[in-house]
Amino acid sequence: MATPTEFIQQDLIGTNTGNLLFSDSAHKMLSAPDTEVVSNGIRTDPSARRAAEINERYDVFVVPLANAFRPSFQGALDRLSTLVEQLTIPVVVFGVGAQTGSDYDTDQLQPLNASVKRFISAVLDRSASIGVRGELTARYLTGLGFPADRIDIIGCPSMFLYGDTFPAIRATELTESSRIALNLSPNAVPVGDISGLARTAWERYPDLLYYAQNLVDAELLLWGDITPENGVEDPFPLQLSHPLMRENKVRMPLDPATWIDELRGRDFAYGTRIHGNIAALLAGTPSVVLTHDSRTLELCRYFDIPHVPLDSLPADTDPRDLYETADYSAMIKNHGERFERITAFLDRNDLRNTYTHGDRGAAFDAQLAALDLPASMPVWDGSDDGHMRYRVSRLRERIAVTNARMDKRVQENKELRTRLAAAEKRTKETGLRLTEARKELASTRKRLAALERRVGGIEKRVTVRIGPAVRRRVRRLGKSGEKG
Repeated sequence: MATPTEFIQQDLIGTNTGNLLFSDSAHKMLSAPDTEVVSNGIRTDPSARRAAEINERYDVFVVPLANAFRPSFQGALDRLSTLVEQLTIPVVVFGVGAQTGSDYDTDQLQPLNASVKRFISAVLDRSASIGVRGELTARYLTGLGFPADRIDIIGCPSMFLYGDTFPAIRATELTESSRIALNLSPNAVPVGDISGLARTAWERYPDLLYYAQNLVDAELLLWGDITPENGVEDPFPLQLSHPLMRENKVRMPLDPATWIDELRGRDFAYGTRIHGNIAALLAGTPSVVLTHDSRTLELCRYFDIPHVPLDSLPADTDPRDLYETADYSAMIKNHGERFERITAFLDRNDLRNTYTHGDRGAAFDAQLAALDLPASMPVWDGSDDGHMRYRVSRLRERIAVTNARMDKRVQENKELRTRLAAAEKRTKETGLRLTEARKELASTRKRLAALERRVGGIEKRVTVRIGPAVRRRVRRLGKSGEKG
């Protein structure tokens, strides 16, 4: 099993630990008898060599995706398209979604249209249909010209970690001593006062844990920073100077199994992370999603997950109020129907699942139970926790990179100074030539003025000398004409 340092160094979570939750669920679901599921890894290798290897070794290429139709994922989507286009085996995609605002306006996705069309076309050339998260994504794809009968709305695999059953959601009564789990998304900051919501929860519920999910959070927890010393503060918990960090109330899950197990010990969970809240629901812990974009809202609507628009909440909202208005009955009641929908999608694409055709995931669960899975990372307290060698090595690496950058900047600065000196010299020389040119121009003007004066004098003298003779000649010509 990977260590926390390996998780960070190799980015085994794909920048967000929520990716592990739906990946694990898909892996378990496909682990039917006589089926070997092999992970392709988080990163996509679109090379011809990798494509040839997949074509030769495997029978089908399954791609569980999340909010892949978003601007920041366009490069990765294009790489995935390059790989799929080289495959000769079936390709099945499920759980893919578009990401836009909570108003479902897909106009902002227009720069992605060509990439999305390329990807969907490549997939549908190799499968019967494509599985999408919800009605927004289905509408977006039909708007791009894809037939509705080849788009199946199936939600996210993460909600089917236990197949056609779903854990009963525990009833509770929230008091000051209740154990609260909070999750927050940095990209939700423009939508609502999530920092204020976190502050309210921290002030009212001493037994609060904030579950972070991004790689940058893991790096902070493992390496730390100097914000407590330099006095830098930010209302969002992404610095050690934040109260939640100072009190070691932040955790970074590294595995879905331990993540869910830890959330079983919480009384209530809420926040803007869709998979952070799904993990809590899978633990039987009541949870409410604070929706702030289409990717969270789309799944909440499809699965009937209790949710509240983030932009409607004041900063002093008490978690108790969210819990008391949450209703989980539709989520539980309709789970079986939604499960039949996703298994029908798998059947349509010739994929067997462990719940219908196998041991309902017992072998998969046994394999997980035999592993020494890592607990969620806490804030590093400075003691030797077994990762000191990695931290020192990483620090030296960072120093080396920084020194290399500094050397490069020094060289660039030196080159710039040399060019500046040359430019200043050329400017000085140009200035001297301009001064000489101005002097020469002034001298030329003087000579021209003198020449004009001489020419004027000559013209005047010529006029004085020639004028009388011309007049006499004119008079003689006139007399001759009279005689004629």
